[in-house]
Amino acid sequence: MWGIFAALISGALMSLQGVFNTEITKQSSIWAAAGWVQLTAFLTCVVLYFSTGCGEIWGMFSAGHRYMLLGGVMGAFITWTVIKSMDSLGPAKATLLIVVTQILVSYIVEVFGMFGVDKTGFEWKKLIGAAVAIAGIVIFRWQG
Repeated sequence: MWGIFAALISGALMSLQGVFNTEITKQSSIWAAAGWVQLTAFLTCVVLYFSTGCGEIWGMFSAGHRYMLLGGVMGAFITWTVIKSMDSLGPAKATLLIVVTQILVSYIVEVFGMFGVDKTGFEWKKLIGAAVAIAGIVIFRWQG
């Protein structure tokens, strides 16, 4: 149950963050806004790290694959692409496309067992579910 609740909070926060970042960009620049997002995220992580009892900080550098350390780099480009898509499409349409893309990429990662994720079998019903979501985007974008 906690996973569902966390996912709902994540979706809400991601949507609101995109709106906030897009508005901040209008007063500044996209990379200044993205930098502010990353800086404040870093500071929040530092505070939470020390307030939750710390833990092994250097363990992440013993990851089997060094490319796994690129999450922060991806985060900068995620911030940039969310801002650009929300500015161009609006929050609802951008979020729909972002979420459907997340579903499709995540499913590919699971089916092929990429990046250390447990491999799952292909299921037509999941592919059909993704197609229905894509159809929802088309209907949502349809202006008549």
